[in-house]
Amino acid sequence: MTWGCPTPPAVGSVAAVAGFLSDAWFDALDAAARESRVDADLRLVIQQVVTGPPEVADVAYVVTAADGRIRVRKGRADAPDITFTQDRVTAEAIHRGELSAQTAFIEGRLRLGGDLRAVIERSAALVAIDDVFAAARA
Repeated sequence: MTWGCPTPPAVGSVAAVAGFLSDAWFDALDAAARESRVDADLRLVIQQVVTGPPEVADVAYVVTAADGRIRVRKGRADAPDITFTQDRVTAEAIHRGELSAQTAFIEGRLRLGGDLRAVIERSAALVAIDDVFAAARA
């Protein structure tokens, strides 16, 4: 799962216009999420934390799947099922398609926390959620 751009965004697309991690970018992700449906039984809270250098504040956002819907909001979750944490350089490289999340994880640049077993059991749902954001990346 990339949660960024697997390929560079097309010129003129929402992803190209909305700067990565900007309010407009979060709005584009949430708009794509609102238009989708997932299994009504799926309950999953995914938190992303992008750490910055000392002069730049960390950015966190939450993707929630519940009642057949997906939502994205800026901020932190009270009780995420899983948290992905990476520095800004890594997050931007994943977003631009220059680095896969898998490679970042293997290299120790992307850290996972939370209930990994529950997330592995829902891996097909994670792929479906990632597919939802293709419209925002196109």
